[in-house]
Amino acid sequence: MRKNILFFLLFTLYYFVSYSQPKYEFRGVWIATVDNIDWPPPHTFNVDSQKADYISQLDLHKQNGMNAVIVQVRPATDAFYPSPYEPWSQWLTGKQGQPPVPYYDPLQFMIEEAHKRGFEFHAWCNPYRANFSIGKASIAPAHITKLHPEWFLKYGSTLYFDPGNKEGQQWVVNVISDMVRRYDIDAVHMDDYFYPYRIAGKEFPDTASYRLYGNGMNKEDWRRSNTDSIIFKLSRAIKQEKPWVKFGISPFGVWRNLDKDPEGSATKAGVTNYDDLYADILVWLRQGWIDYVAPQIYWEIGFNRAAYEVLLDWWSKHAYGRQLYIGHGIYKFEENNKAWHDPTQLPRQIQLLRQYPTVQGSIYFSSKTFYSNPYGWNDSLQNNYYKEPALIPPMDWLPKKPK
Repeated sequence: MRKNILFFLLFTLYYFVSYSQPKYEFRGVWIATVDNIDWPPPHTFNVDSQKADYISQLDLHKQNGMNAVIVQVRPATDAFYPSPYEPWSQWLTGKQGQPPVPYYDPLQFMIEEAHKRGFEFHAWCNPYRANFSIGKASIAPAHITKLHPEWFLKYGSTLYFDPGNKEGQQWVVNVISDMVRRYDIDAVHMDDYFYPYRIAGKEFPDTASYRLYGNGMNKEDWRRSNTDSIIFKLSRAIKQEKPWVKFGISPFGVWRNLDKDPEGSATKAGVTNYDDLYADILVWLRQGWIDYVAPQIYWEIGFNRAAYEVLLDWWSKHAYGRQLYIGHGIYKFEENNKAWHDPTQLPRQIQLLRQYPTVQGSIYFSSKTFYSNPYGWNDSLQNNYYKEPALIPPMDWLPKKPK
């Protein structure tokens, strides 16, 4: 009899741990538009087809238990909406500056469809990328790179805003402020592209800007101060327009390695936010400039240079009271990587993050990956991990959105 009772209690505990659903959990999906990664499908310029494909993606994510989409609406100093500052995106209509025919406002449409399904809509913007592929990208005559070429720097095959140029910074702030003012978005979202990823053997060509504006700082600290500057300006501008709109950053998964800084993670990453992208996310979290952080921990459990579980633990201790969502690299199932061919990889990642009270959810890169239901992960979400719907975790420091 005692054995039966013990078995029942153990089974009940196992069931509760395995299948209990949090009441509040952020469950987001990135929908990338640059180079038509997720939407709209390549060479799909028919408006009805674009709308149908977006709705199909939302319905799949709803079925999977998601409650937010993070949609890229400004991939390269262009727009997926009618902007007074920047031209229509080439990835929407095939030619930069050309509006959709018949005319519609994709951003308004996407927000409305997301909200119909109870999703939050996070407007994902790239701050500094201006010409995605020099000589190949479609660039409109009135594009800002044509009007103010002195604001931009060429690095590799891409043209970027000079992060040290304050006029360029203000342009970005104006663009984001306008979007927040006119659209019913729930958040502004930026990813890991501040200073660009290093190209071997090439230094980012900002020496002239540094000489003008360096003010005696060493170049690395000056670059970080430039990134701090635009984050602060954007945070202030967003809250001035609509105090309830969130501001979130999805940085590269490693802030800094332990061998460089005692505050760093026990990793051996070849790239870090602090030393290579000049993005000191911890400052932004401590200062309360951002409302959430979603580090791209795209590596697998046990990876020797940057293990998922090591970084999960590190970020859980460095959110400084802001919300923390974990970025999962589910696209890696397509790579020749044994760990991501393990059907338990994603379920185990979810199980691990739910052990941390300072972790409030997940974001998945990217939307189209779910089309193929890799290793039955859609089924795992629908029938287990996301079987019950979850509410978006509240942010007590923000005012309520007016009704």
